[in-house]
Amino acid sequence: MSDGTSGAAGTLPQAMIDQLVANHREFLRFVERRVGDRALAEEIVQDAFVRSLDRGEQIRDSVVGWFYRVLRNAVIDRRRRQAVADRRLDQLAAELESRDDEGDELAGVVCRCVARLAGTLKPEYAEALQRIEIEGVAVKAYAEAAGISTSNAGVRIFRAREALRKQVARSCGTCAEHGCLDCTCRAPGP
Repeated sequence: MSDGTSGAAGTLPQAMIDQLVANHREFLRFVERRVGDRALAEEIVQDAFVRSLDRGEQIRDSVVGWFYRVLRNAVIDRRRRQAVADRRLDQLAAELESRDDEGDELAGVVCRCVARLAGTLKPEYAEALQRIEIEGVAVKAYAEAAGISTSNAGVRIFRAREALRKQVARSCGTCAEHGCLDCTCRAPGP
């Protein structure tokens, strides 16, 4: 169905393009009723229009009727892609949830090991780690409770972390560098 104004084989003639543009609002309403979202409907109509410009050879009857079929198929394709994406997200959520269970167990093992090692530090370091790192007390609040300056508390927590890092390295060896996965560490020695 060519009117001779087509540039290349398969390209829609200008008269057909004009018909599509003239029916844009109807096309948009058609798609919006099916997807329930104006922005998504605009995106689908625009994509369908762009993809249709080089498909002039497929039109056997009315360009408007043909384009409604194109839009219906575009909506169906969009729903299928969304369903696939939703299934993938559900699978990912289930996978992450199962990993959280494993992560909680691992964190418990690691935390018990590190807590045991923290107990071997100087009492003021162990207390600073307990209050700031475990209990989540702000450094300033810890300093006030301990009767020291905020800068002194900052130095203390820094030194406590360094002392704990050295204890973990001494006790756990390569686990300290590569991560504890099975805590079979030996007790810290002098």
